[in-house]
Amino acid sequence: MADENSEISRFNLLPEGCIANIISFTSPKDACTAAAVSVGLKSAVESDTVWERFLPPDYVEIVSGSTSPVAAYSSKKELFFLLCDSPLLLDGGKLSLRLDKSTGKKCYMLCSRQFQIAWGDNLMYWTWSSLPDSRFAEVAELQSVFWLGMRAIFQSELLSPNTNYAAYLVFKLMEDHEGLDCSSKASIKFVREKNGSEIEEVDKTISNVYIVPRVMGRRIRRRGGLSETNADDRVSRVRSDGWLEIELGDFFICDGDKFDIQVQVYETEHLNWKRGLIIEGIELRPKEVS
Repeated sequence: MADENSEISRFNLLPEGCIANIISFTSPKDACTAAAVSVGLKSAVESDTVWERFLPPDYVEIVSGSTSPVAAYSSKKELFFLLCDSPLLLDGGKLSLRLDKSTGKKCYMLCSRQFQIAWGDNLMYWTWSSLPDSRFAEVAELQSVFWLGMRAIFQSELLSPNTNYAAYLVFKLMEDHEGLDCSSKASIKFVREKNGSEIEEVDKTISNVYIVPRVMGRRIRRRGGLSETNADDRVSRVRSDGWLEIELGDFFICDGDKFDIQVQVYETEHLNWKRGLIIEGIELRPKEVS
């Protein structure tokens, strides 16, 4: 312990700018931990040198291009946490961006209005409404369909490189929802255009997902009867913002990747009426390490 304290004391003798530069090569979580355990590091951790490194390289363009107001801030640290806690609307309100608080990596959500939805342009099947707790101007409301199908497309260049991402469907359920307690399929694939046509690069493993959470007291319907989900099935959970989400799959983004990421959810096997689903969007964010 004495040797450890001695090392910390010698580290604190370094110029504050040098300490700030060293800390900037860690992570936001590590920086906050360092400030909490060492009073001597607190001033260096507060430095703009540290928090500008944690912000995305294009943060100036992101903030200036936002269609939602950005609160006033007096330091790069304040801006960082503003971008973590208050998602920005981009691209005319079609896309939202926030930062992951632990890593500073980008998290994007595409609004449901930008999805390719089967029969999404027919008001008999889908309608569009505004909800006060949604970040977007409109959300999709499922009125009634036999076949459920939707696809969202993201550009890989938007995301933080060298990061393992997961995709999540963000939604709510109406009180009178029905037909959603059967398994749906989720897939993620990468496609790149070549000579004007799409060339599929990677087709990720298709996952089983259950939109209706098990906590709502319903068993899972499968062909041949009712059964429990298995360890590989994905079920929904409540988010901190009050919406529900379900993980659809994960993928890794390398530095320099350029392709479209197509995230799809569909259910075409159980030909029962489905209704009562409200979709806010699909979010891509760094996958949590358990």
